[in-house]
Amino acid sequence: MFDIRDFIDDVARSVAFLSRIHMPQRHFVNFDGRLSRAVRAFPVAGLLIVLPAAAIVSIFSAIQAAPLFTAFVAVAIQALITGALHEDALSDTADGLGGGRSKETALGIMKDSRIGSYGAVALILSFGLRVSALAAVIPLVSPSGAGLLVLAAAALSRTAMVWHWSKLPPARKDGVAASAGEPDAAAVTFALFLGVVLAALLLLVSGVSLLAAVLSIAAFAATVPAFSQIVAGKIGGHTGDTIGATQQLSEIAVLAALALAI
Repeated sequence: MFDIRDFIDDVARSVAFLSRIHMPQRHFVNFDGRLSRAVRAFPVAGLLIVLPAAAIVSIFSAIQAAPLFTAFVAVAIQALITGALHEDALSDTADGLGGGRSKETALGIMKDSRIGSYGAVALILSFGLRVSALAAVIPLVSPSGAGLLVLAAAALSRTAMVWHWSKLPPARKDGVAASAGEPDAAAVTFALFLGVVLAALLLLVSGVSLLAAVLSIAAFAATVPAFSQIVAGKIGGHTGDTIGATQQLSEIAVLAALALAI
């Protein structure tokens, strides 16, 4: 049976896990740190985390600020709120998958806090592609529609994390992902359904065409399995870094699809 109080707790725990936002302690009573059920709330947590950036996009668009400046500020706000958690994961993943010739080497590189050439290039491309895609979309929709598109990308990219997490076994026995537990099958199904439905509604309400909405969701649906297959072939399972990298890659894919389709 669905208990709204449990779901609110899961939202709070997901927001705390995915960002630097401090949530009320009452949501963590008897919480052991495992997110097996809480992952169902990742799409909603994504909306809450990105809400300030979406609001800025709408406000700046309404006052006719330059789209490129608006996009840069929006991406910067997201990085500040999350503590660049997902960007760091993308960088570590790029270094590990790009520089590691074996599973052990790749995992070792991913645990190294130093940034390598693959990680640096990945970060540059991530910021550049997200900012340029968002800047291309902003002038083509209303101010409120631009904010809704940012929220749709947030919902899909956090849903992507759950999907990737559930598709692969842990690559190592320790680490953030291992300590957080494996997602429950029911929670994964709920997250996938909720994330896609929320994103579809946000996309359609934003004023984009049905084709643009379908293509952006298709980009999300293609990115996660493709990346998961690459990760499985390289290190045999997921890590906290690959889960975070999935968020970045799926957000890039969704925004790029919108930029091309609108």
